[in-house]
Amino acid sequence: MDGWVSLEVSPLLAYDTASTLAAAKELHLRAGRPNLLIKIPGTKEGLPAIEEAIFAGVPINVTLLFSREQYVAAAEAFLRGIERRIDAGLNPEVGSVASVFISRWDAAVAGKVPAPLTNTLGIAIANRIYKASRDLLGSPRWQRIYNAGSRRQRLLWASTGTKDPKASDVLYIKALAAPFTVNTMPEGTLKALADHGDLSDIMSADGGDCEVVLAEFAKAGIDIDALAARLQDEGAKSFVNSWNDLMDVIASKSATLQMAS
Repeated sequence: MDGWVSLEVSPLLAYDTASTLAAAKELHLRAGRPNLLIKIPGTKEGLPAIEEAIFAGVPINVTLLFSREQYVAAAEAFLRGIERRIDAGLNPEVGSVASVFISRWDAAVAGKVPAPLTNTLGIAIANRIYKASRDLLGSPRWQRIYNAGSRRQRLLWASTGTKDPKASDVLYIKALAAPFTVNTMPEGTLKALADHGDLSDIMSADGGDCEVVLAEFAKAGIDIDALAARLQDEGAKSFVNSWNDLMDVIASKSATLQMAS
């Protein structure tokens, strides 16, 4: 636990840059809490809002990232916002995480690839992204913002509960232990880790064998770039459905309370 919590802008705004930015600023102002991250999807429309929100001093959880390319675009949006703050003489210490969704990769290709590749795609993607992250964090451009007082934008591993009942319940936790990262594992997974988990190994900064594994998926007919785009789009739609369900529950409960009073 690092003391940070996330509050999501309405996913109904996910494809409207200006409205997303306005909502992020409003939520940040209304909450008035220094440990609050505002969630903005790392979509094409979300990226400009992320940069502007960071420039405005709003801590951001960039959500719905699936691929290396999506992560790098989000990291660069954060970096541009921080650089602009430095150039404007503003405090560059603005918190941010980049949330990468893992298990959905394996769920998407379940039963569509040779057995040896089962439950290996999400981890391979994570390793590719972790290498990109370490390369970015060690670059001269990022060193400049650290020297000016900025903090790292950390990778956050999301969707790390095991979906396949035949696989280890700590599959993704064991594979994704690494410096400069956060893991928002479900409660059941956390308890499993405490009971029988082993984190003796950590992720390799060079990505390990991820490119070899991903080449095998390409041979099996999996288009990683197309699948990443599809997963991000499906994720955005899923957020909308969950939001609508929540609003319906709130409306129903409010109506019940009004009738009771």
